[in-house]
Amino acid sequence: MSGPGTSGPVTSLDLQIRFGDTDALGHVNNAVYASYAELGRIDYIARVGLPATGFILARLAMDFRRQVKLGERCRITTELARVGNTSMTMRQVMYAEEEVACEYEAVVVWFDYTTNRPVPIPAEYRNLMEG
Repeated sequence: MSGPGTSGPVTSLDLQIRFGDTDALGHVNNAVYASYAELGRIDYIARVGLPATGFILARLAMDFRRQVKLGERCRITTELARVGNTSMTMRQVMYAEEEVACEYEAVVVWFDYTTNRPVPIPAEYRNLMEG
């Protein structure tokens, strides 16, 4: 299944909200949302068949839309928005009780850990991403 403007898959991952994810106000702490996005990206990369060690996070933007409380059913969707030469932009949405709770944009870079530099995404992996 593809989203608007993309040709790759849209993955959906159920999230388990833990008591430790909440703060004194009784809702999920803002800092925890980044961890949920990471779970969604890791799930997407695994389902598409990309190596988990090829990418490094370069940017993460979050727009909070509603509070999330312990006990609510939550999931995160992840899709590819754009593929560049060395990076890909991913669009993610976290839902709580089927309402949008947070919208994300993540940029991950194909990275050579030996040289500590971005490198072009290999064609074989680009083909997997573009579905």
